[in-house]
Amino acid sequence: MLYNSASDWTNASQKRVMLFGMSGLGKTYVSNILRASGWFHYSVDYRIGTRYMGEHIVDNFKAEAMKNPFLAELLRDDSIYIGSNITFDNLAPLSTYLGKPGNSAKGGIPFPEYTRRQGLHQHAETNAMLDTVHFIDRAQKLYGYDNFICDTSGSMVEVIEANSPADPVMVELSEHVLPVWIEGSEAHVEELVKRFAKAPKPMYYKPDFLEQLWSEYLSNNALTEPDVDPDDFILWGYRMLLDHRLPRYRKIAERWGVTVQADDMALVRTTDDFNDLIARTLA
Repeated sequence: MLYNSASDWTNASQKRVMLFGMSGLGKTYVSNILRASGWFHYSVDYRIGTRYMGEHIVDNFKAEAMKNPFLAELLRDDSIYIGSNITFDNLAPLSTYLGKPGNSAKGGIPFPEYTRRQGLHQHAETNAMLDTVHFIDRAQKLYGYDNFICDTSGSMVEVIEANSPADPVMVELSEHVLPVWIEGSEAHVEELVKRFAKAPKPMYYKPDFLEQLWSEYLSNNALTEPDVDPDDFILWGYRMLLDHRLPRYRKIAERWGVTVQADDMALVRTTDDFNDLIARTLA
């Protein structure tokens, strides 16, 4: 690891961390605290939604606007501009683009289109993860930041082969950041499901697992694709995905980094709190 002991961490002139785990357990919360104290905050989700998926997101907005004759005419002669206002804390434009498979009358999209968009996200996520190294160098040389926090997406685990010691993404990143897994409890999982139901976040599934879930959902409920309630499927799929990801998060932490409990991370209020937590974990 980049830091092998508490003293390595405490005495380091440059502290570089990658937070990973389920969305909603405090990655962005802690990253915002560190950013306010002079750390460079690199958000993988933001990078995905701007650099790699931004054009797809805006084109989706435009496709909807073109259904309105009034807006369509304004778009054709460049009288109006449609853009995505994605931020570190608001990923709704990306979630909206990825969509939900099922009944179009209920806001769903055809399953083949859903899987196509998932493929775009997979490519974007891999590249955004690897861009971490570029932004470490950019943050220091261009802006003078010594300390760096990489705020990963919850689906980072889907582009990493957790059981492989030669996974190219983790081999590269582990040379530049300390991977820190924020581990939640069963109570956290249930709370995340409730929160997801109210405000879905971008979700990516490995293709084979997505196909398995889709077939199982259709079979269990005796449905065909046009009958699927997209909100019901996406919530059910999210719960299944959390269970599927847990052992792979753990394996990544065991092989490449360290683990902190979500309850301990929730107590972080300052940079000193964070530094102390990492030092205790390394010790």
